[in-house]
Amino acid sequence: MPIQSNSTRRRFLKQAALTSLAGQAWHSSLASETPSRRSVNDIVRLGVIGTGVRGKYLIGNLPPTAQVTSICDSAMSRVAETLQPRKGFRAVLGKFSESDAARCATYQDYRKMLNDEQLDAVIIATPDHHHAQAGLLAMQAGLDVYIEKPLSLTIREGRLLADMVKKTERVVQVGSQQRTMEFNRFACEFVRDGGLGQVAKVELPNYPGPLGDPRLPADPIPTGLDWDLFLGPTRLRDHSRRLWVKDEFRVEGLLWRGWDLWRAFSGHLMTNWGAHSVDMVQYALGRDDTGPVEVRAVQPDALEWKNWRHKTPRPTAADERRFWPVIMRYSDGVEVHFVRGKTSTLIHGTKGRMRMSRNRFSVKPHGLVKDPPDEQLKEKWKGRGYVARPHLENWLDCVRTREIPNAPIEVGHRTATVCHLANIARELNRPLKWNPEVERFEDDDQANQLVDRPRRGNFRLPV
Repeated sequence: MPIQSNSTRRRFLKQAALTSLAGQAWHSSLASETPSRRSVNDIVRLGVIGTGVRGKYLIGNLPPTAQVTSICDSAMSRVAETLQPRKGFRAVLGKFSESDAARCATYQDYRKMLNDEQLDAVIIATPDHHHAQAGLLAMQAGLDVYIEKPLSLTIREGRLLADMVKKTERVVQVGSQQRTMEFNRFACEFVRDGGLGQVAKVELPNYPGPLGDPRLPADPIPTGLDWDLFLGPTRLRDHSRRLWVKDEFRVEGLLWRGWDLWRAFSGHLMTNWGAHSVDMVQYALGRDDTGPVEVRAVQPDALEWKNWRHKTPRPTAADERRFWPVIMRYSDGVEVHFVRGKTSTLIHGTKGRMRMSRNRFSVKPHGLVKDPPDEQLKEKWKGRGYVARPHLENWLDCVRTREIPNAPIEVGHRTATVCHLANIARELNRPLKWNPEVERFEDDDQANQLVDRPRRGNFRLPV
């Protein structure tokens, strides 16, 4: 007989009702008690830090209840392209350029913007290596924060951000929008409530990790780029367009991912795309406040590149470990396998199995789920660059109500940690024991050195 968890259905319907009603009322008493709340006519005044491709899309996703009053980027050319968008971004940024752009303040250094501007909240869409400092400074300034995933570049950064949320009571949403997608939420609740029975194994795509230290030919620093600021906490090095420009040109047929390719700036696809898949696994398994206890990389018979050939350079003997599969185990014995050739998440339970991807899922046996969400709910998530709008709306609703958003800081931190563990296991190439309670490796000083990274003086974290 088909099974549907009543608690799953009730939670889903309750969330849908809250989502539809949220935003209709502003809690004026809470607003007046919050020092950073100075907005007029229920408008949340936003600053946007990082105006590359993702920053522009987030601005274009904002509902009318938010107004962008300042933008910031280390490359002033990107600031100009946001105020006067070109090509495909004319449609994305049309409303912003017609209304708010003329009155929008512009900055090159987010530290100055946070110090000078009268804001209610900020969106952080910088490269990963700036997430921690920008987020910490924003919270210390009394602002609520939307911070793109992955939350952090290192495990310690994520913990510091999570601790700062507790200290300042800011509303922080991590940009893992599948936490708001109805089909993903329903599927995760179904698994968590036992709809698949006891889960023993989860299979995920084997996302590649980052390249090592970039060795690129030096280019002249373009006018309007603060190269020192872009490098931030990383070591000083010669400027190269290939290092900082992402998704704007091709190199040998590859749409070049710039900073996202290298360990100093990012965890590459493991922390980028992997953050989405891992987040759903953490949710479905009920592990939002913890993580695995064992992790190891496995040398395969052959390396996988075909599935990633449009996103990452071909593996070489020097960097092949970043393609190795990874196996993790939770304290209750559930194993998570990053598997070559997979393109979606597969959850194996004693009653059946579920395949999950972005805002869709399927279950075998086919009749196991009754009354899934309405298929029409998928429509609002379609369209390039617009998939973040309901997730941003959830954050802004919570900015008003002071409730916990769908992707809160601890969730984002634990998800990013799992991705970091996978990359560390590949780098060290040995089985590791992880203690998720204290967030340290057991009896492994070398591994614990990789929980954090040294930072340059002007970019030390403000804690």
